Amino acid sequence: MAVAGIPFEAALVFGLIGIALVLFVSEVIPNDVTAIGVIVALAVLGPTIGVTPRDAIAGFANPATITIVAMYMLSAGIQNTGLVQRLGVSLAGFVRGDEGRALLATVGTTGPIAGFVNNTPVVAVFIPMITDLAEGSDVSPSKLLLPLSYAAILGGTLTLVGTSTNILASDFARELIDGRSGIGMFEFTPLGVVILVVGLVYLLTVGRRLTPARIPVDADLVSAFDLEDHLAQLRVPEGSSLVGERAADVDAREDVPVDVLQVRRNGEAYAVPDTDQRLAAGDILVVNGPSQATTRFRDAFDLRRLVREDVTDGTFDESPTENTLASAVVPEDSAYVGETLAEARLEEFHRTTVLAVRRGGNLIRQDLDDVTVEPGDLLLVRLSPTAIEYFGESGDLIVTEESASERIDAVEPETAAPLSAKTPLAVAIMAGVIGAAALNLLPIVIAALGGVFVMIVTGCLSPSDAYDAVSWNIVFLLAGVIPLGSAMGETGGAEVLADALVATEAFLPLILVMLLFYVFTGLLANVITPVATIVLMIPVAVNAAGQMGADPFAFLLAVMFASATSFMTPVGYQTNLMVYGPGGYRFSDFLKVGGPLQLLLAVVTTVGIAAMWGLT
Repeated sequence: MAVAGIPFEAALVFGLIGIALVLFVSEVIPNDVTAIGVIVALAVLGPTIGVTPRDAIAGFANPATITIVAMYMLSAGIQNTGLVQRLGVSLAGFVRGDEGRALLATVGTTGPIAGFVNNTPVVAVFIPMITDLAEGSDVSPSKLLLPLSYAAILGGTLTLVGTSTNILASDFARELIDGRSGIGMFEFTPLGVVILVVGLVYLLTVGRRLTPARIPVDADLVSAFDLEDHLAQLRVPEGSSLVGERAADVDAREDVPVDVLQVRRNGEAYAVPDTDQRLAAGDILVVNGPSQATTRFRDAFDLRRLVREDVTDGTFDESPTENTLASAVVPEDSAYVGETLAEARLEEFHRTTVLAVRRGGNLIRQDLDDVTVEPGDLLLVRLSPTAIEYFGESGDLIVTEESASERIDAVEPETAAPLSAKTPLAVAIMAGVIGAAALNLLPIVIAALGGVFVMIVTGCLSPSDAYDAVSWNIVFLLAGVIPLGSAMGETGGAEVLADALVATEAFLPLILVMLLFYVFTGLLANVITPVATIVLMIPVAVNAAGQMGADPFAFLLAVMFASATSFMTPVGYQTNLMVYGPGGYRFSDFLKVGGPLQLLLAVVTTVGIAAMWGLT
């Protein structure tokens, strides 16, 4: 039985893929949850499409999935050494306040590092450092953060372990191409170097001019979140009913429509709710809330508004309290994603007050408790050094800018970023993993797992840190889409799509067919994530290459590179999403800067594959 010439089983799989694509694009539910639904659907449809329940969950046992889990853990071990942080701090000495040097330092260090260490934690560490570099160079952080993300993506093309899509492609090469056991650790490094160099030259020239300066050079956090009208100072006069009450109790009262952030008295400042101070006549309250709410609070308790006393960063910085104003981005794998701010209980557990949320071009300053946290959200928070340390370790929030932070060029690298005593051992273990895989002494999955084992038993990495380092949402996404790709191949769906691609060979030379396929794959990766794209498109590419008499490995590489280089949308790659808020970017900025880069690399990569591997 066939539907419009398509085998019925393949039509069912196409329908499932269509539903999954809609959910991936709309993000009505998280992508990893969609992937779990795909597993269930494949198992339910199993008797019809020839997929067993074991096949449906095979993605969890796939070597690529296990390798990616291990590489997350190994990257955490390297992060714990302090090497990346030390390098970031040392950049200030090279930059010396020059914008061009700041950009060169940003892209010139991030790219090579991302070839060996997972680029997501690298970008997480570098965001606050690059923000400080921008401040010290008198340049908008927007001019550096987008290149930071792009350089990290480019670096992922250098080695097999540079990004998860490379590891997936290697596993597909083993399964789909006769005589191949996968892809070598450095087999495509020469082309990766070309891609990195071309990409960096673009970012330093054309990209530098196209990248907008969305965040003003001298903008403080209050103005960046347009909170000038939401922060106010109120004086407590004699006779106010608040006199004698604990400041924390006032903040907790249901009839107080604003957040009380600080009590100022005789040059001293006390953070609320941390302080036990009782309010006295003459105290000044720093409050956050809409102007109407502030007016209601003032009138209800007979307070006095201070004229011309605007609240700025300095209001928090110049006070002796440890609490500081900061911005923080929500990473894709944060535990807070999907929760409302009220459910996250940041105030209760971490003494962290959220004052505003920037989501793309939207700024949310009211009814914050009801805001559901989404990946890429930029939060304006008031928090303590203890909370900053906690979020740095947990990774649930990435503190990107502190209004009271020390300038990184004002301290010695050894003081700002001390190295762990385990640094030489951790680096040696990572080098051993890469060497064992490169020399074919061990399969990459076994080498990576062995590296994790040695790191843990030698104390370079604790078991809890190892598990915390894994982006489990990516693991479940992989586990869901891998069997979907397999089902497409088994039911003939990949062959149907390959036939459409092969038809273009009638009027296009083979190299342009590959270029067309590369461009389509790249566009898809910008919308449904690189991981989902590579799983769906590699079986099609290998099948089409076979029908055209072309080298299937060359077409597989085209899909791998196209999926790994997603520059055109903030959702195309996690690092793009991480810089979206801190850079104040618009969606169109990624098209404007990333579009030409993606087209340029499509041509460079296609020509490079043809020159290095041949097309037939």
